[in-house]
Amino acid sequence: MSVVEVKDLVKKFGSVEAVKGISFTIDKGEIFGLIGPNGAGKTTTLRIISTLLTATSGSVKISGFDLHKNPGEIRKIISYLPEDAGVYKNLTGRGYLEFIANFFNTKQTRDMVSKGIEIADLGERINDRVDTYSKGMKRRLLVGRTLMTNPKLAILDEPTSGLDVINAQEIRRIIKNTTQGGTTVLLSSHNMLEVEFLCDRIALIDDGLIVEEGKPQVLMEKYHASNIEEVFTRVVG
Repeated sequence: MSVVEVKDLVKKFGSVEAVKGISFTIDKGEIFGLIGPNGAGKTTTLRIISTLLTATSGSVKISGFDLHKNPGEIRKIISYLPEDAGVYKNLTGRGYLEFIANFFNTKQTRDMVSKGIEIADLGERINDRVDTYSKGMKRRLLVGRTLMTNPKLAILDEPTSGLDVINAQEIRRIIKNTTQGGTTVLLSSHNMLEVEFLCDRIALIDDGLIVEEGKPQVLMEKYHASNIEEVFTRVVG
């Protein structure tokens, strides 16, 4: 069963066509990677699916809801983590999660915050102000914020960008585990080893077009490559 159905998606910024009629589907509980070089159209695609940008043409459906007709319904069932997401520095980690949870069903606020705290796994530091956190701690808090709502679709743009090995590994573990609760994940990453470890399927996008798609292992066999980085280089290099 497909949670995400993207068909003939186009996005133009004036005379520049950033996304050129791409199509793909993502099944329930799947981790799907959209990867490609800078300027390929990855973030634009994620922002359209997240309802932050309007497509020029084409269609997107999420859990049966049409993006153009039902953006409000889609916002209720997705959660988006941008690469450059920030946190309110004057709040504590707990206070930040409580602030976000209050935008949702107040009956579930306590459970939602508890889950966010568990995912972030910051120990007693959850009660400290965010401006005392390291970059890795802030990112873990943001991942907790993104996943604590039990979204049907989590959209993660460069989830481990700029993190050290230990923090990156922890966030990958969190992402991997979140699908066990029924969440589907769409992510973008420049880290090909991360993509290979996390993703059930990937789509390679270059110059606004999807140029290859499939399971990492199948693509490695197809291109006689030892890892996804080699596949990436051969397809878009």
